[in-house]
Amino acid sequence: MTDDGREPTDGREARLPADTAPRVRRVVGLVDTDSFAKWGAHLLATAPAHWHLELRTVATPRSASRAQLRSAFRGLDERLAYLAAAPPEPHDLDAVVESLRQDPPDAVLVSLIGPVAELVIDEVHRRVPGRPVLVTGLPGISFPAKWKGVFFRARADLFVLHSHREVRAYEELAREGGVEPHFALATLPFARRGAPASDGDGPAPVRDAVVFAAQPSVPADRADRERVVGWLVDTARRHPEWRVVIKVRAAAGEHQTHREQDPYPDLVPADAPANLVVESGPMAEHLDRAVALVTISSTAVLEAAARGIPALTLTDFGTGRHLINEVFVGSGLEGDAIDLVDGRFGAVRPEWMHDNHFHPGSDDDWAVRAEALMARRDAGVLVDRPAARRSRGGVLRRAWERKNALGADDRSLLGVVALVIGAPVRAVKRVGRRVRRLVRPVGAPVVLAPTSQRAGRVADRVADRVADPAGSDRLGDRQEQLVAGRDPR
Repeated sequence: MTDDGREPTDGREARLPADTAPRVRRVVGLVDTDSFAKWGAHLLATAPAHWHLELRTVATPRSASRAQLRSAFRGLDERLAYLAAAPPEPHDLDAVVESLRQDPPDAVLVSLIGPVAELVIDEVHRRVPGRPVLVTGLPGISFPAKWKGVFFRARADLFVLHSHREVRAYEELAREGGVEPHFALATLPFARRGAPASDGDGPAPVRDAVVFAAQPSVPADRADRERVVGWLVDTARRHPEWRVVIKVRAAAGEHQTHREQDPYPDLVPADAPANLVVESGPMAEHLDRAVALVTISSTAVLEAAARGIPALTLTDFGTGRHLINEVFVGSGLEGDAIDLVDGRFGAVRPEWMHDNHFHPGSDDDWAVRAEALMARRDAGVLVDRPAARRSRGGVLRRAWERKNALGADDRSLLGVVALVIGAPVRAVKRVGRRVRRLVRPVGAPVVLAPTSQRAGRVADRVADRVADPAGSDRLGDRQEQLVAGRDPR
């Protein structure tokens, strides 16, 4: 068996014999920001029944508020359902690591923002004898692969991703960076096909909402975000029968995983129609009322697709790495502002699904591999993985990284010393990077041209005509009538 729990002979994962009762495993999840809290809790909720689950919040500068945690923890299984009503209070990182040292679990899910994840993984390695298996991962859409994701989590024993495409991309990137791949597959927990509606009593809510899933950093420019708000205003005016909901992830003063410079609520004009509203709360509840989901590249589009709700990923700003929307090329969900205002939404294409988040559950291997790693820990043969960080500096460097990750939540004297020494050095490096960019400008990101639902339907008609010359004309005529609002039936 290899160090990440794989069988070395034929690649199949180790499995318990059918007549062997599984050993009860104690697994602790650590979370901080809103998206990592939602992902970590919902991933644990899919874990095998013999895992005893706990969840703790780590105090960091971006820790989720209690309201964000209550929203993130909705819809969990019975082992974690109590969290929605009573989210755990954030605890100092040292207190969390000390609790792991005093009573080590079998495994820890490190569901934390990158610098904090690196810090926690390092602290567990250094301070917890007979350390637990360290499982980590990224919430939401993680394609294209990003080196920082690998860099901060290289010492974890297992790294969870959510599509075959992501696993391939991260394995290639890790090898290029000199890191032995350690990636496992899990269905994105809140985007399972046929996922149930949010838990609640009473009659099903009326579907009357077009929900825009806002993102804090996509698009980044204020002018582009104002354009998005303008399209939503136009949609609300064109369709008074709909509630057009700008669904935000944080209220004023709350933190998010990514920083937001120009929150959408601040950009809504005073004369916006009454049916354009800004709301927060669990995405599942918004999808209960949704006739369609709109976004640039939010993971919420996968939640909608899992439920069979029409969706639109806006491509007016193009398609590129910085927009996190390359994954949707060929998905059937791409569109533009004209599609939005016209009320024209897409359905996910079956041929896109297997490689992109909608693989069969039988392909998931994260829990089996984590179990195999726990067995190696039991046997005392769990091997420590090397860090990707090659920088030197010893104790002072660790103090700097700790201060950088925890900010004001690090109250150590050594952290203050590291800040005094490190801040000027970082400032000089930043100036140096700016000078290099002036001398050797970085090439503009590659951006593909916008696409639309209209273009996709024309392409479908051409394909249909090739396959069925007689029938495609009838189908094309009907599609044109529906788009124009003239249903012949």
